[in-house]
This record gives sequence, C-alpha cells and structure tokens, in this order.
Amino acid sequence: MSLRPIELADAGRVHEWASDERACRYQTWGPNTRDETEDFVAEAVRASHQPDGARQVWAATSPDLDVVGIGEVKRVTRTCAEIAYAVHVEQWGRGFATQLARLLLEVAFVDPAIARVQGTCDPRNLASAAVLRKAGLLYEGTMRHTAHLRDGWRDSAMHAVLRGEWSA
Repeated sequence: MSLRPIELADAGRVHEWASDERACRYQTWGPNTRDETEDFVAEAVRASHQPDGARQVWAATSPDLDVVGIGEVKRVTRTCAEIAYAVHVEQWGRGFATQLARLLLEVAFVDPAIARVQGTCDPRNLASAAVLRKAGLLYEGTMRHTAHLRDGWRDSAMHAVLRGEWSA
C-alpha cells in the first residue's frame, strides 16, 4: 500500500463506501449523496494544497485494487496532529486500515514539531480501536458526547502515540 495526494478523479471510488451505511455507521457524515462525496473530495484536494499543511488528505492505493481508502493528517495544535482513515467496505478485514494508519503516522512525524499524534473512534467501533492499537497508538480514555450522530450522541475513544514511543 502507498499514499498519494487525493485527486478529484477519486470521488467515484470514495463514493462507493461513503454512500454505504456500514462505512458511516459511527460517523457524523453519510450515507453521502454523490454531490456530498464530490464536495468532500474537492474540499480535501483544496485543503491538501494549502501552504500551511494543516490538513493533508491522501488516497491509499494498492497496485491491484487502485484506491482502497483515504487517510488524513490534520494539525490540531502546533505540536499535535490527528489521523483519520476510511477503507472501502469490500476491503475490510484485510489489514489495509492498519497499514494506512501506520503510513499516516509516518507522514505526521515527518514534521519535527509534531510531538503527539492522536486518533479517535466511537467506542462501539471495536475494529477501528483495534486498528489504532495495532498501529501503535495507546488508549488514553473516552471523551463523552463529542459528536452527534443519527442515533444520538457519540463518545470518542482517544488513542495517541508520542514521538518518543513511535517507531517507523
């Protein structure tokens, strides 16, 4: 698996999972309409081209499957970044999310100012929590009522890794 900057042409592939209820079950977005996905991808492309690098969105590619997911590194503070990822539902359970999370950590820690990288997930999303742990992030606790979903408030399980704990 490798990362490349997200492109407008990726919208169709992204929409395959962004429109799927399984992919957005624990998210504040979705299921997306085609227009919502195209708007998301267009904004991700714009953000990735900003000179401050505060938000970088990547397409995760596999030689035989093309785009299998997307990942994001977003600066939270001067010394902290947050990773987020989504993998095509047809590729779940194949290790792509863990590979993607590890690649995102590499991207985040390229910036020498970044001392901490965090990631959150809905505590009910056991698969995503496992991905964060396998990528090397440690569970730190649960923040209550951080997002409102279709079925009510969502908590967020916080995971993080410090530069000194991380190994490429």
